[in-house]
Amino acid sequence: MAALVLLRHGRRAHAHAHGLPLSRALCTTTAGIDSGATSASMAMRRLRREFDPDRAVAILETIDMSSISAGSTRNALSMAARRLLRAGRFGDAEALISSHLSACKDEPYLAAVLCSYASANLPEKALDAFRSTVPSLPTPISPQPFNALLSTFLRCGLHHRIPTLFAELSKEFSITPNDASYSVLVKSYCMTRNDAKAKQTLDQMREQGISPSTKTYTPLIDSMYKQKKTKEAELLWKEMVESGCKPDVAVYNVKVTYYGLQRKLEEVMQVMSEMEADGVKPDIITYNFLMSSYCKNGKLDDAKVVYDSLAEKGCSPNAFTYKYMLAALCASGDFDAGLGIFKESLKKNKVPGFSTVKGLVEGFVKGGRVAEAKMVIAEIHDKFPDNLSRWKKLEKELGLDSDSENTPCSDGTSGKIVAEAKSVPTDAEGVEGSAADETAVSEESSDDEAPVAGEVPRGPA
Repeated sequence: MAALVLLRHGRRAHAHAHGLPLSRALCTTTAGIDSGATSASMAMRRLRREFDPDRAVAILETIDMSSISAGSTRNALSMAARRLLRAGRFGDAEALISSHLSACKDEPYLAAVLCSYASANLPEKALDAFRSTVPSLPTPISPQPFNALLSTFLRCGLHHRIPTLFAELSKEFSITPNDASYSVLVKSYCMTRNDAKAKQTLDQMREQGISPSTKTYTPLIDSMYKQKKTKEAELLWKEMVESGCKPDVAVYNVKVTYYGLQRKLEEVMQVMSEMEADGVKPDIITYNFLMSSYCKNGKLDDAKVVYDSLAEKGCSPNAFTYKYMLAALCASGDFDAGLGIFKESLKKNKVPGFSTVKGLVEGFVKGGRVAEAKMVIAEIHDKFPDNLSRWKKLEKELGLDSDSENTPCSDGTSGKIVAEAKSVPTDAEGVEGSAADETAVSEESSDDEAPVAGEVPRGPA
C-alpha cells in the first residue's frame, strides 16, 4: 500500500516523499509491532484493542488484505479510520482509506473501501472513489459497489441525496438495482418522512419484477411505529407476511423498540413470545430493550437477571447494553454494581459515552468515594488519550484535578454534582429512537459492525 502523509502531534511526517512504509514512518509509536510475525486474525484482535491512532494504523499495515475477506477489510479500515477521526485527524483518515483504492481490482474489495468512508464521515469522497474506480472494473457492474455507496450516504445521514444518486448512477453505469438497493432507497424516504414515496418504491420494485423482501418492509414499518401509526404498521406487517416474507429479528426488533419506548413491558414480552413461536431468536438489541423496559417499570432486579443470562442466550453485550445498565444502576444508587459494569465494558472495548460514565463519577464523589472516582477517570485517560477535553473539565469542576485547591464535596453541595435520581433516567439518557438508533449508539463505542435495522449489511451487499 502506498505510504500516507500522516499528522503526528501536530507535525506532518511526509512518508511518501521518502518512500517509507507507513509502519516505519510512524516512528516510535509503532515500536514493538512485528509485521512479519502478526497473523491477520491476531492483528484484527490487536486493532480492536488499540485506541492510539498511529499504532492502530501501524497494526493495519501488518495485515495482508489479500488474505482476509472483504468484510474483514471493511472492519479493519473502518476501525483505523475511526481512531484517526476521533483524534481530529480528518485528512489522515481520508488518506488512509483512499490509499486502498489502487488495490480495488474487484467489486467486493471496492464495496469494502466505499463503506469505510462512512466511518470517517466522508460520503462525498466515497462518491468520488466510486466514479473513478468503477470504470476500471470488469463489466457488467453488479449492484454490490452501488449498494455500498448508497449505504455510506445513508449512514452519514445524507438521506435526501440517495434518490438522486440511485437514479443517476444506476443509469450512468448501467447498473440494475436489486432488493438491497431498493431497501436503502426505501429507508432514505422513510428517514425524510416521505412515506408515500417509500410505498411507491415497493410498487416500482414489483413492476421491475423484484419482490419486496422483509428487509424492504422493515424501514417502512419502523417509520410507521416511530410516528405512532400503529394501525398502518400492523397493516404493512400483514401485507409483508401475506406476500410470503418471513419476519426476521430486525423487523421484530422494530416492534420491541416501539413498545419498549412506550414503557409497555407486557407488550415487549408478548412480542418476544411471538418471536419464539415463529422460530426467530432474539438478539442483543431485543434483550437491551427488554432490560430497559424492566428498568423503566421499576424492575431493576429482573433486568439484572437478563443481563447475567446473556451469555447462555448466546448474546454478547454491546455498548448500548453497558450504557443503559450503568445509567440504571447509578440512578438506583448502586454504584458498586455500576463500577462492575464499567470495568466489564473496558475489557470488551465497549465503553459507554461521556454522559453515562459521568453519572458514575459524580455518584462516587457525592458519596465521598474520591478514590473510585479518580480510578474511573484514570481508566478513561488511559483508554482514550486523544478525547479528554470534557473529562478534564469535569475533573476541574469536581475538584479531582491536581491543580484544584478544593476538596471534592460529598454532601451534594457542588453546583455541578447532580443529585441522585430517584428513577431510571429519561429516554434522553437511556433508550431513544429505534432499533436502528440503538445500533448506532453501540457503534459509537464499539467496533463490532452490526447492520442497522432496515439497512443493507455493511460491506458487500
